[in-house]
Amino acid sequence: MAKLGNGFDCASKAEIDMALDTGIDPSRIIYAQPCKTKSYLRYAAQMGVKQMTFDNADELYKIKACFPDAELYLRILTDDSTSLCRLSMKFGASLDIARQLLELAHELELKVVGVSFHVGSGAEDPTAFVKAVQDARMVFDQAAEIGHELHTLDVGGGFSGDTFEKFAGVLSEALDTYFPPHIRVIAEPGRYYVATAFTLAANVIARRDVRDPEDPANDAYMIYLNDGVYGNFSNIIFDHQHPVAQILTCANASNAATSAGIAYSIWGPTCDGIDVISQRITLPGLLDVGDWLFFEEMGAYTKCSATRFNGFSDNHEVIYISSEAGASALLEY
Repeated sequence: MAKLGNGFDCASKAEIDMALDTGIDPSRIIYAQPCKTKSYLRYAAQMGVKQMTFDNADELYKIKACFPDAELYLRILTDDSTSLCRLSMKFGASLDIARQLLELAHELELKVVGVSFHVGSGAEDPTAFVKAVQDARMVFDQAAEIGHELHTLDVGGGFSGDTFEKFAGVLSEALDTYFPPHIRVIAEPGRYYVATAFTLAANVIARRDVRDPEDPANDAYMIYLNDGVYGNFSNIIFDHQHPVAQILTCANASNAATSAGIAYSIWGPTCDGIDVISQRITLPGLLDVGDWLFFEEMGAYTKCSATRFNGFSDNHEVIYISSEAGASALLEY
């Protein structure tokens, strides 16, 4: 991504280091965390990462003390009520206080260069972008009246693959309506890039027969996988996703297809009762210990938010396949 000319949105010292390790210039990084640790601020100053966001007065005083040469973006509040993961509950200055913050930044002789917003991750309403752009235009005008010279608008992220074209079209039209061509526009489409990054294969490590004694003809099982919500399925908790299990057919598999299908609940390996991947799913074959399931379109908020809870590893074997034919061959093996 660095070689393609992309910049990087970082939220911590570790992410700043990851971005700088690619060899990019610090000017291609925005420290997009409105509430920052003092030591991280000093580190950003040391590394020359000037661009950063703020949304409150205390943050401005902190920046003045730790990094007075920073280039600031005012993070404004947006309506993200239709998004999967709402961010407005935590970040963003309302329009009621935006002018006050811009005036304070001017008094502190801090340089405000732009406005940022985020309509929430997994946004479902494209008009949220229109309203956010309108609000950003108002803040740009207020900043100009106060004496700031703003040149950049950060439209955040929240883009998903299945709605990207529609949302991008609405956003592009709003930008053309409210902002002149010389204003630089940046975005943070992390979810869009990685939502379908990989197919996850998980092994059945245990099985439990939970058939109703009064209805023994209907098979029902609890199966336990070697991965769960504390691992790559963390997107179930953090991102409100519903991964769909499919049987991975492989040599010597015992999952012969049945006409009616078999009911399963699917669980992760930890001792925590919330470590459940699927409360109920019907699959077309009998699964046993050692069999495999696969889950397509994994990526966003999976491995990056995995933990080592209960001592389980967050390191997993990765197989790279460079063609659709290769992927099909592996899944049909």
